[in-house]
Amino acid sequence: MATENKKSNGLLKKIENVGNALPHPAIIFVILCVAIVIISFIVNMLGTTVTYFDARQGKEVTVMAENMLSGAGLQYIFNSATKNFTGFAPLGTVLVAMLGVGVAEWSGLINASLKKLMTGVHPSLLTAVIVFAGVMSNVASDAGYVVVIPLGAVMFASVGRHPIAGLAAAFAGVSAGFSANLLIGTLDPLLGGLTNAALASAGISYEVTATANYFFMFVSTFLLTLLGTVVTERIVEKNLGKYDGEYVPDNAKLTETENKGLRNALISLVVFAVVMLVLTVPENAILKTADAAGKLTINEFMNNGLIFMILLVFMIPGYVYGKTVGKIKDSNDLVESMTEAMKSMGGYLVLAFFAAQFVSYFGKSNLGLILSVKGADLLESVGFTGLPLVLAFIMISAFINLFMGSASAKWAIMAPIFVPMMFRLGLSPELTQAAFRIGDSTTNIISPLMSYFAMIVVFAKKYDKNSGIGTIISTMLPYSITFLIGWTLMMVVWFFLGLPLGPGAGLFV
Repeated sequence: MATENKKSNGLLKKIENVGNALPHPAIIFVILCVAIVIISFIVNMLGTTVTYFDARQGKEVTVMAENMLSGAGLQYIFNSATKNFTGFAPLGTVLVAMLGVGVAEWSGLINASLKKLMTGVHPSLLTAVIVFAGVMSNVASDAGYVVVIPLGAVMFASVGRHPIAGLAAAFAGVSAGFSANLLIGTLDPLLGGLTNAALASAGISYEVTATANYFFMFVSTFLLTLLGTVVTERIVEKNLGKYDGEYVPDNAKLTETENKGLRNALISLVVFAVVMLVLTVPENAILKTADAAGKLTINEFMNNGLIFMILLVFMIPGYVYGKTVGKIKDSNDLVESMTEAMKSMGGYLVLAFFAAQFVSYFGKSNLGLILSVKGADLLESVGFTGLPLVLAFIMISAFINLFMGSASAKWAIMAPIFVPMMFRLGLSPELTQAAFRIGDSTTNIISPLMSYFAMIVVFAKKYDKNSGIGTIISTMLPYSITFLIGWTLMMVVWFFLGLPLGPGAGLFV
């Protein structure tokens, strides 16, 4: 097994030291809130103003920074804190979706489904299946880290291949491909909510839906599966060589009861899908509502009802599976499964409270509006717009991701600045969000600051006691570079073809 590269380890150590010096993301938002208050005072004292065309009012509007240290500003800080938190767009959407995911995870459905997917696979397809399963696992948030990654190593070992190569393939799919999926997961409404909050804070009347990037991420799933397979078989396995460690795999299969549970869960999912099609597809479907022109559409459902549907997509099969295998015996068990899911969201709730204050202060102070208008004017004056701006934003997101792991925390900081700025340059919020998701995903696997990175090192030590941070970084670097280049090139092609990113989500405004 290769040892850690000393030259690389020096750079990695510096990155690790910088990261360790940063406080918790929640505290970062506290610091940013204080910074907003102070900066608003300074900008207000300087008398800085901007003039822009307000589409809602149909005229040009001039605004200046609102001093958050004034009497009115301090009143706002105290009086709005609770409302900022409870009205924070991503809060409700994520918690509702996680209720359903919690049932599926607690009952064992997610674990059994992923294990079923990766057992009995033809050897020639094993790598692709593991990468694909990793990408798909993000629909259940972080479940892939604790299920798919260790299973990937076991599956490789069971057919005589290097287990760390299997671990790496799964890690690449789960983490570097975190945003891609064939389904709508919890990340879609989370990022969409933050995007909408950023637009509202800048006074822009525009709203993105949870399906804003669906088409792009659907195709991305296949691209990343292909790239991950090629990197694993052509680069990673060759570098690792033949495995001569002590690990002997346990090839235990799913029990008959678990297989029966999966069959019943699949039947319940198909029945639910048919019901939803009946409720949404026909011309006079029940869930369609009239728009301003009186035409029946499912826009209201896509904006507000989709999250509850996601809850049911996970809860119903999860309950059926749990009932079949005996994990869920009565209503107490069902409630416990959802309670456990909510317990895991404690850290997110703390983060969301302070992130909500930051987003609110940013909007109230008009700093986001001033920055976006002046930034857009500057970029337009130097001709830095269109595709070059999108590509630069991807690289900025990828770089920041090395130091700040939480996608929601990063986007809460970046969205109020970049979404309005790029909007004023004619680029849609859906495009800005998709570009962020590329950069945010691809460098997860090479950052020691990523929350699950230490766990991956522990997994690797199970198969090679000499492996460490340098080993993981050097193993995962080819994936990170390949995914970043490949995914970015896909964005370039998508841009030139002018394809929609999702239903009703174009590239330009």
